[in-house]
Amino acid sequence: MRLVHELYLHQFIPIRLEFNSIRNVSLKINFPGRVNKFMKNISIYLSFIFHIMDLPGTIHDFLLVFLGSGLILGGLGVVLLTNPIYSAFSLGLVLVCISLFYILSNSHFVAAAQLLIYVGAINVLIIFAVMFMNGSEYYKDFNLWTVGIGDGVTSLVCTSIFVSLIIIILDTSWYGIIWTTRSNQIIEQDLISNSQQIGIHLSTDFFLPFELISIILLVALIGAIAVARQ
Repeated sequence: MRLVHELYLHQFIPIRLEFNSIRNVSLKINFPGRVNKFMKNISIYLSFIFHIMDLPGTIHDFLLVFLGSGLILGGLGVVLLTNPIYSAFSLGLVLVCISLFYILSNSHFVAAAQLLIYVGAINVLIIFAVMFMNGSEYYKDFNLWTVGIGDGVTSLVCTSIFVSLIIIILDTSWYGIIWTTRSNQIIEQDLISNSQQIGIHLSTDFFLPFELISIILLVALIGAIAVARQ
């Protein structure tokens, strides 16, 4: 099956997408003479990304190990680096590695959304907020007792969350998970809609992550208000 789709970028640059099969996607962009070589390089990179699933198994495994190493190093940089700017850039590295994992899983839309939303918006916003904070103001009212209590409470909360996640991972029957290979395995004979299934899973199987996300968003809002007031 071959599907051809043409669109125009800013009404001047024609883009042609050809879907020959699930694993064979080609991207052709006809640039005018005034467009610089940078845009042509972007088209080459996109074509490489679309064909990355056709790589041999050894190269695919090497990319998995390489991206996993970058993900681990970026996560350690977020936690261990004392400079918040470097920590924010390490977070960007983690998000980019996750998006590349999505590309290796043949989920190009999720990878693009990961880059646009998390790297292009949230990570840039974090760096923007950190650069506007004056670090010297936080050391004027430095109190060892207050800082010690805060560190102790934070360590206790993080340790409790970590232990609870480990217990949930060990108690979960991973072999009973239904793989999403067929639509009839996901939708249970069309008895309920997709939105109802999402609500059921959020209130049963994924109740703890759902509550943790709400707590993290609440903490982020409180922190944003505190930074704005200062």
